Amino acid sequence: MTLRLFDTASRKQRDFVPVRAGAASIYVCGATVQGHPHIGHVRSGLNYDVLRRWLAHGGLDVTLVRNVTDIDDKILAKAAEAGRPWWEWAATHERSFQAAYAALGCLPPSIEPRATGHVPQMIELMQRLIDGGHAYAAEGNVYFSVASDPEYGSLSGQKLEAVEQGEPDATGKRDPRDFALWKAAKPGEPRWATPWGAGRPGWHLECSAMATFYLGDEFDIHGGGIDLIFPHHENEQAQSHSAKDPFAQYWLHNGWVTLGGEKMSKSLGNTLSVEAVLGRVRGPELRYYLVGPHYRSMIEYSEGALQEAVSAYRRIESFVHRVRERLGDPGVGAVTPEFAAALDDDLGTPGALAAVHNTVRDGNTALDSSDKEAALAAAGAVRAMTGVLGLDPLDPHWSAGDAGADAATGALTALVDDLLEQRAAARSRRDFAAADELRNRLTAAGVLVEDSPDGPTWSLKDV
Repeated sequence: MTLRLFDTASRKQRDFVPVRAGAASIYVCGATVQGHPHIGHVRSGLNYDVLRRWLAHGGLDVTLVRNVTDIDDKILAKAAEAGRPWWEWAATHERSFQAAYAALGCLPPSIEPRATGHVPQMIELMQRLIDGGHAYAAEGNVYFSVASDPEYGSLSGQKLEAVEQGEPDATGKRDPRDFALWKAAKPGEPRWATPWGAGRPGWHLECSAMATFYLGDEFDIHGGGIDLIFPHHENEQAQSHSAKDPFAQYWLHNGWVTLGGEKMSKSLGNTLSVEAVLGRVRGPELRYYLVGPHYRSMIEYSEGALQEAVSAYRRIESFVHRVRERLGDPGVGAVTPEFAAALDDDLGTPGALAAVHNTVRDGNTALDSSDKEAALAAAGAVRAMTGVLGLDPLDPHWSAGDAGADAATGALTALVDDLLEQRAAARSRRDFAAADELRNRLTAAGVLVEDSPDGPTWSLKDV
């Protein structure tokens, strides 16, 4: 492969060379299931879904592990506040995340392990760290000794003297920079037995244990949001390397979705739930909005930008449907060299989508000039490229749903597209009065028409 990825650890782009020939292994930090997902939560899952699809397109057998943190201080606090069992609270919101990923076309992960299901692996890892002098037990807690790792801070650039873990200094901690691997159970909290006392996992420990259990002690890519670089990923790397596991060979981090210049988070109250946004736009349109920017960039949410993404996706969709209705179903062709070059350059989705729209424009020109072979070839290329991005308009995932609604949508699309073709024919013979009349008929029926270099697209007034 010619793929190059920006590795956070080395702070540069590196050629992607998998640990095992013909395969790729990815671990992505998934949700802490304390509440329903907002669009900032799911961006990470979408970004790594595109990476997975591109690796698979390149012929690799991809294993993607995306964990679920189902035990955590916030989960316990929110469940208690709601008067619900912690396990029910976690399971309810885990299902909500799964539904959101599915609604946005994410392929199911190879495995979606829960932290609570891997305590034996965590105990084994803690024992290795204690035996190696990198961890210690104290009053039912187990801590990692940060000073024992001479490379601590190499991932995030943190200076050892300035480290603050952001966790309370519980009893027995020898150094405030140390972090909890295991937390002694408090009265009424869930607990699991260990040689050092009953308690529950620390956040950082669980990911190291699950990643190596499923992917081996050395694997290709560890991904997550930039907010996880420190302390979470720094601590994962420290405990794993200290246990003599090579661990991740590439670290990838995606940017946030912000609102008003701040990271979208529940604590700030500036969230946009996936469910609420999907009440205004369709799944592939929201996916387009979230995967269109480069994965390492920030997305400052605005309704205008969302609607621009809706229009852009509909231009692609309209072209593919026009080809299908006039020439028959286009097969999936090959991606263009421009598309491949863009994704090989650190998963450059903006350039990849530019290649898609260039092909749509050429395809519309071919379709309007009755060059059937060129139009079908363009549609096939568009399907291949949008398939890698999870946006293929003819993917059955996007047409699944209520049969009656699908039939009504199909009938409306056929009628509107027929009028648009009549309008295009009128414009080509310079009968602008007839073209304007057709547009006015559509407008009166509540259909807004937008002309662009890629061809006309339409939407309903209430979108």
